[in-house]
Amino acid sequence: MAAKLDNAQRTTVLAELKGWSHEPKRDAIVKTFVFADFVQAFGFMTKAALVAERMDHHPEWSNVYKTVNVLLTTHDAGGLTMKDVELARAMDAAAKA
Repeated sequence: MAAKLDNAQRTTVLAELKGWSHEPKRDAIVKTFVFADFVQAFGFMTKAALVAERMDHHPEWSNVYKTVNVLLTTHDAGGLTMKDVELARAMDAAAKA
């Protein structure tokens, strides 16, 4: 099982992740991605879903038209882990592709 990040680790990774913020109630990170249209938003979700499936680590997310809201936390660890950070980085890369 992945280990939860401590406060120092959390601070460090949040400084590295552009646009992501800490959600303390869930010990998660969140970000809103906004695309030009629905097709781009859905394409992003498709790319991110393939990565998430390979990682066996799935986001909590929602999509309305061109906006995708994402929350990442590791349920079996009870909070934020490096698995969430790795998926956040992959999602950021997918958003740029």
